Parts: sequence; structure tokens; C-alpha cells
Amino acid sequence: MGSRKLRRVGLSQELCDRLNRHQIVTCQDFLCLSPLELVKMTGLSYQGVHELLCVVSRACAPQMQTAYEIKMQRSAALLPAFLSTTLSALDEALHGGVACGSLTEITGPPGCGKTQFCIMMSVLATLPTNMGGLEGAVVYIDTESAFSAERLVEIAESRFPRYFNTEEKLLLTSSKVHLYRELSCDEVLQRIESLEEEIISKGVKLVIIDSVASVVRKEFDTQLQGNMRERSKFLAKEAASLKYLAEEFSIPGEARVIVFYGFPAEDLSLTSRCSLRWCGLCGLAWFYLCFPFAWFYLLCISQHL
Repeated sequence: MGSRKLRRVGLSQELCDRLNRHQIVTCQDFLCLSPLELVKMTGLSYQGVHELLCVVSRACAPQMQTAYEIKMQRSAALLPAFLSTTLSALDEALHGGVACGSLTEITGPPGCGKTQFCIMMSVLATLPTNMGGLEGAVVYIDTESAFSAERLVEIAESRFPRYFNTEEKLLLTSSKVHLYRELSCDEVLQRIESLEEEIISKGVKLVIIDSVASVVRKEFDTQLQGNMRERSKFLAKEAASLKYLAEEFSIPGEARVIVFYGFPAEDLSLTSRCSLRWCGLCGLAWFYLCFPFAWFYLLCISQHL
């Protein structure tokens, strides 16, 4: 992916520092320059620059894999393929919980407990593996200023009173949840594209966006000409970046979970539980991008928290 940092593709630290002085930090920054510009910035020969371009291009290009290799890689994973929600009925419906290494969209009517569920999943991700957790950190991107640290502590103490029986454990868990408040589409996208290094350095095992729909609906009025096209382009770019992170870091010995959270479509009918009609929170194209494992409806989650 173009957002990959040059430090991670095999370039020397001296060369990365030299490029950094010109604000050339990612593969995309590097590949957008002409060979002549790179010769001036790096001090290398034309041949040397050409070799660097090949190295960077190969590093950020999608790698070809056979179906057999993918199957063997997943079957060799040491960690569970799912993060349990600890809600037995929901885990059963999802065949084990929230799938690692994929995108999950959480959707439901306002007030049904979507944010509470995301906060609970943040707690679960920090738990030790012997308790069903991922023993890692969490990145929580809050686009609505809805996250509550107090609620996180309350859920932790309520759901796992025996484990969270000391102030130190509560502090440790809360210090592993890294909150970012991003209030526009550009800010959300920039944050996602900068996550790769943070996932590695902080041991992030769960990424939550609360919510994708909020910023999209504020900035793209679909009644205006051209807005639907721009909205689709933004969502496709955002989904591609997140799918890359989910797949790149879902490797043997490590588990990564990407969770999407959003609101229902405007035409949702609640007249009968048996006749609910859903589409993805940001349209069918977004729904298909996020569907690989789970798209589930939260109606009464809050009463379990």
C-alpha cells in the first residue's frame, strides 16, 4: 500500500532521513516524484534511483498468493480466528465472535447500544489470552465525541469483577485504549493511513471507528450532483486502507481485528422484527466491502452491558 512508511521497505536510515527533510515519508510520496527529482534529493545516480524505484514499487504492490497458500497461512495461525464478544447468543450467530483479520460492520437504530458494545470490545481486546482476550492495545477513532472513559471502567468492573479487582489493572487496561477524535472525512482517512507504524509499536490488536457514517453524512449530501460519486470514492479508499491493515497484520503469532461501527439506513423499518430491511450504513457498495464475515444487528446489547 502507498501509505507504507519508507523505513519499512528496506531503505537505509540515512536515506530515509534525507527524504524526510523534503517531507517524503511514504511509498506514495516517493513514487509521485520523477527520477530527476529523486536524483536531486538523494544524491544518487540515475541508475541508483531506478533501483530504488523498483524496490519501493515492489514493497507497496499487492503480493500474489495462491488460494492454497492463503489457506495454509490461515490454518497455521496460532491464535484464535475470532475475538469472543462474551455474549453467547451473539457469538453463536457469528460462529465464534468477531473475526480477526477482517472488517466487521456493526449497525442498528440509535440508542440500541452500538457505542457501548464498541467500548466493551475495547475492554475484551486488552484482556489476557487465557481469558479470551487479545492481550493488546486498542485504537479507538471517535468521530462523534461519544467515547466515555468512565463507561469503559464501569464495563470492565461489571463484566469482569474478579479480574479487575485492583486499581492497577483498571489503569493498565485504560492506558491501552488510545483515543483519537477525528471530526472530518479527511482527518479519519489520514489517521487510518498513519496507523501502520502505531499498530507495530504499540501492539494494537483492535481498531474501532465510531462511526464511519457520521462524518460521511455530514460532508456528503447525496442530493447534490457529484456528491454520491465523491462519497463512493472516499469510502472505497477508506475501506481499502483498512482491509490492507486487517490482512497485513493478521499473521501467525499475531491477531488483528478491524471493527466498523455505524448507523442504519434511513429507510429502516422497525414496525416488525420479522420484516427488518437493511442495507449497509453507507450503501450497498460499502456493505459488500465489509461483509466477509459478519454484519450483525444490535437491538438489545445495552441491557447486557
